[in-house]
Amino acid sequence: MLGSRKTLESCHRRILVVDDDQELCQLLSQYLAPEGYDVEAVHDGFEGIDRAVSGDHSLVVLDVMLPGIKGFEVLRRVRAQSRAPVLMLTARGDEQDRILGLEMGADDYLSKPFNPRELCARIDAILRRTEPQVFGLDPRVPDRVVVDDVSLDKAERVVRRGGDPIDLTTVEFDLLERLVRSAGRVLSREDLMTTVLGRPFLPYDRGIDNHISNLRKKLGPSADGGERIKSIRGVGYQYAVTAARPDDRR
Repeated sequence: MLGSRKTLESCHRRILVVDDDQELCQLLSQYLAPEGYDVEAVHDGFEGIDRAVSGDHSLVVLDVMLPGIKGFEVLRRVRAQSRAPVLMLTARGDEQDRILGLEMGADDYLSKPFNPRELCARIDAILRRTEPQVFGLDPRVPDRVVVDDVSLDKAERVVRRGGDPIDLTTVEFDLLERLVRSAGRVLSREDLMTTVLGRPFLPYDRGIDNHISNLRKKLGPSADGGERIKSIRGVGYQYAVTAARPDDRR
C-alpha cells in the first residue's frame, strides 16, 4: 500500500532538500520516503538554485547556513525565478534569520535541531495550501473577493490593489484570503495559526506576526491613509473596511 501511495503522489510530492549536512539529508530522505515523499538532496547552494527553479519539485527545504553562497541569497535567486514553496531551516533562537527569511519570501521556517515529525507536518500544511488541484477547491466558497480597492481571486491566486497585481508568497496569499473573507471581524492569532499555517498555536511563535508585517508593507495604507490590517491588542488581527462592505464582490 505504501508503494502505491508514493507512486500516485510522487509527481505532487517531490521535495528538494538543500543542505550541506549530508547525514541530515539522508535521515530526512529515510524519514520522508515512507510518508509518500520523493526526496532529492543537494549540498551546494548554486546547484540548489538550479534544481529549485527547474519546476521538478513541489517544495524546497533550504538551510540558511550553506558554504559558499548563503541560504538567503539562494532564496533571493529562487524567488526571482520561481514561486515554489520554500521552508527555511534556521539556527534555534535566531529570530532575525526567521524574520529575514519570511520577508524574502519563505513560506515557513523551522529551527534546528527539529523533530522530523514536525518537519513532515509543516510540509503537509504548506502543500495543502499550494496544491488546490490535488485537494480541490470548495465550490461553496466564491473564487473572488473584493474589499475596498483590494481584490483577491482564489482560482487564479492573484491579488490586486487598485487593479495592480501584488506579488505575495503562498502563505501571505492564504493569510490575506482568511482576513478579507472575514473583513471587519477580529480573528485571533490562534485561529490564523491553525487555519493558515496549519500548526498548533504557541504563544512564543511569531510566524503570523511576521507574515502580517510583510502583508502590510506590500499592500500599503488604505485609501484614507489608515491601516488595512489592524492589530487588536491581546486578541489578533482585523482587516479594516472603509468604502465597501466586506461581502461586496464584483
